[in-house]
Amino acid sequence: MSNAPRTGSLLVIFLTVFVDLLGFGMVLPLLPLYANQFRTDDSGWMLGGLMASFSVMQFLCSPLWGRLSDRIGRRPVLMIGLAGSVVFYALFGVASIMESYWMLLLTRIGAGISGATISTAQAYIADSTSLETRPKGMALIGMAFGMGFTFGPLLGAFAVGPELDVATSAMKVDQAVQQSTPLEGEISIARDEQTPGIQLENPGPWPGFVASLLSACALFMAIFWLPESRQPGGHKASRKVFDFESFFTAIATPSIGPLLLTVFVCVFSFAQYEVTLSLLIKETFDFSFRQVCFTFASIGLTLAIIQGGLVRRIAGRVSESVMASTGAVIQAAGFGLAIVGVRQESVGLLFVAMPVVVLGFSLMQPNLNSLLSRRSSPARQGMILGVGQSVSSLARIVGSLVGIPLLRYQVDSPYYLAAGLMLMGSVLVVIAGRRGQDFDTSGSG
Repeated sequence: MSNAPRTGSLLVIFLTVFVDLLGFGMVLPLLPLYANQFRTDDSGWMLGGLMASFSVMQFLCSPLWGRLSDRIGRRPVLMIGLAGSVVFYALFGVASIMESYWMLLLTRIGAGISGATISTAQAYIADSTSLETRPKGMALIGMAFGMGFTFGPLLGAFAVGPELDVATSAMKVDQAVQQSTPLEGEISIARDEQTPGIQLENPGPWPGFVASLLSACALFMAIFWLPESRQPGGHKASRKVFDFESFFTAIATPSIGPLLLTVFVCVFSFAQYEVTLSLLIKETFDFSFRQVCFTFASIGLTLAIIQGGLVRRIAGRVSESVMASTGAVIQAAGFGLAIVGVRQESVGLLFVAMPVVVLGFSLMQPNLNSLLSRRSSPARQGMILGVGQSVSSLARIVGSLVGIPLLRYQVDSPYYLAAGLMLMGSVLVVIAGRRGQDFDTSGSG
């Protein structure tokens, strides 16, 4: 299309991204539970690799999709990504039926490639807005993420297969053995030497199938209601896919290096928490699959409330460095509460720790990005913020790879590491605040 998209197209791109992220939010809390039921390695490295595979593909493919969208347009790239999500979420459902770890890994790699088009959605909004209205437009993507991570797990709670608690299952087994009656497929009994006792079903195929259906709805909206945003000749396609020069330029800027390191430890610590929480509450606290989904929905809702309410109200009144360093200490305290909750096997303490961790993360992440922007030349802000996003992606990858093996080694060890890193992060923020200053017209920064 030769004309710029109407304002209504922003609503369509929001709905498209939101519906697709609903599927992602459905699958995320349940993913480690699927793989764990499929008898992966005891060390946790295979499960960690499974959780990291999605972020690895996003890290590698996001610049490739962006480069392609500069050449052929945003709309076709978005539709290709959505079509891939339809296929790979459906295969996720098939993998859960087959109980195949390797097929599950394939679906996560494919979903990561398809989901890497989020940056293309951001480029679509940049095409469709002026400089003055762009922040509000970009906020739509953040809204879609927050709502997807809140309502996705709620949908997942209703999509999981039937599950009995262990006590009820054991009672039914005893009754069935005494009466020689079938259990109608509710549970299966494993009486071999390796897996004695009762094995509950995995969450079932429906989370994958429903996620695929949601992506199909998003694809339908994109096909019929989403106009092209890229203007012919309006963009020059970049020839660089991975710009390593930008990274070294960024860390050479005063205070940027410590800030990027703080971004890494902040996201790494929270990523460890996210990927291990499902296994922790399922195995240590005997949560049902639905309760796991409800727990993640509560985290998403808490994140949205804190980001949209508290953080926005105090932004501008308190400096970013103070808010970020305070957030680091709060997050460390939250991980400390989680450790006590695990050691005492207290569900109450664990649920007290959750909003504390979320509060600390909510204070840190946006203020670190704001600091990166303030310390950068306007000509380099996009580049430095892009490097920050790459550092965040790497932190999610490493957090997934490290967190689950640590959980397998000792159940509270990921949270000891996270608490220590966040205390280090509070010091790094202070160092960054003293080493550099905001960019000014004289060129100091």
